[in-house]
Formats: sequence, C-alpha cells, structure tokens
Amino acid sequence: MADYFSDYSKLTPEEQWEKATIANNYIFYYVMHENPDICKEVIERLLQIEIDHIEMAQEEVIKVDMNAKSIRMDVYIKNATQAFDLEIQALDTHELPERARYYQGIIDVDTLKSGELYSELKDSYIIFICITDIFGKGLPIYRFENLCTDDSSISLNDRAYKYFFISSKYGKIRNEKQRNFLQLVMNNEKTDELSSKILEKVKSAKQNILVRKGYMDLIREKAYAAKAAEKRKADEDAIAFLKEGLSPDLIAKCINLPLEHVKELAEQLEK
Repeated sequence: MADYFSDYSKLTPEEQWEKATIANNYIFYYVMHENPDICKEVIERLLQIEIDHIEMAQEEVIKVDMNAKSIRMDVYIKNATQAFDLEIQALDTHELPERARYYQGIIDVDTLKSGELYSELKDSYIIFICITDIFGKGLPIYRFENLCTDDSSISLNDRAYKYFFISSKYGKIRNEKQRNFLQLVMNNEKTDELSSKILEKVKSAKQNILVRKGYMDLIREKAYAAKAAEKRKADEDAIAFLKEGLSPDLIAKCINLPLEHVKELAEQLEK
C-alpha cells in the first residue's frame, strides 16, 4: 500500500476513484457524514473516550469574516460540550501543525456565542489521521495539549487537544481497537466488525453514480483553482520583473508567458 499512496497523485481521476479507499478524503467525508453512528464509534475508538451523542455540522466551510482565511473541514462534529474536527491526510503537506492551530482557533470562534463566558468554550479536539510519520520520531500516536514549559506537570487546562495518528505505524499501537482502525486506513483490510462496516459503506459509496460525479466535479474544481493560482503567480512575477526594469521580451521567455500578455501587464502598470 506504500506505493499506492506515493503514486496516487499520478493517477487519472478515474483511476483514483477506482482505487479509492477510506483513506481518500472524499470517500472518508461521505462515509462519515452518511453514517454518524460509525463516525461516533471512530472518534470514541481513536480518543478512547465515550461520547454522549454527536451533531453532524451541516456546513464544514467556516469563515470568520471576509478578510479571514476560510477553512473546509473533513468532518466537523459538535455536541453540548465538545467539538471535533476529524481529518484524513494521505500526504504530508508540511503544515499540519499550523493547520491544527488555525482550525482550533476557528472552532472556538464558531462555537462561542456572543455574551457567553470563555469558560463555556467546548472541549476542542483536532484529529489528523495521517499515513506518514510527519514528526519523524517513530511514534504511532502524537498527542498534544498545552503544558507549562518550566514544569510539565502543570497543564494550562484550556481543554484544547490535538491528535496525530500515524497509520503506517499501526503495528506499534497496543490498543487493539485503535490498531485495527489504522490498519484499515493503511491496508484497506478487514480487521474487526467496525472495519467490516466501513468497507461495506465504502463499496456502496463507490457504486453510487451521484457520489462519483461529486468526486469528479471536485477534482475539476481543484484543477481549475490550481491553474488559476499558477496564472496569478506568473502575473505577479512578471509585474515584479517589470518594476525592476526588465524588458517584456525577456520576461516572456523566462516565465513562459505570451509576449502580448506581458505587454498588457506593462501597460496596466504604467497606468
């Protein structure tokens, strides 16, 4: 399965869909949202806690204001006293700790209403299910909470927790239920009753024409957004070079932009 994860981005969208498992973000999102009972059991298993009930958020895109960076969570769950963000992460983007920090702050803003006391903040759990060991220390689970650096026995007790589960290290986990779930994520193998249910839900999702269409639409949207971002970056570089006095001819060759487009940028810059 290691080759599968490393080569996944090289596959066509159709090939990706054919090979998709619960480790696929879209499949994970769909299965967890359509089956809150399974989602609840997964969280309880990973965190080794009991949850009274969960309320699946209707919208995973959270935006604080027009100038703030919005976030789209895989699975965002709340109840009266707790908030959970559950993310599946096949690739190391080298920014997961920062993402966890930002997500936790946004969740606090989202769950604390005007007039409420800070003590009414919900217990906040950010959970990343990773494939690779993003910290490189060989642990199967990395748990973080705020402790005093001068005396680690003193907890800030702000009830903000971050968990990173490393699926490729599932063999090191002593807890059987945690190990079984991460083995499912890593190897797409049936290990117990929960993994059997998840495999059936994944199979059902992949046979659903509408779910497949949603995935293909998402892939196209991402490709369009990537091209748009690439174009913006090229334009920004061209403008920066124009400001340095470089000729449009030279810039067009260096950045691989049409000469006429660079000239248009130069005219806009003059105005």
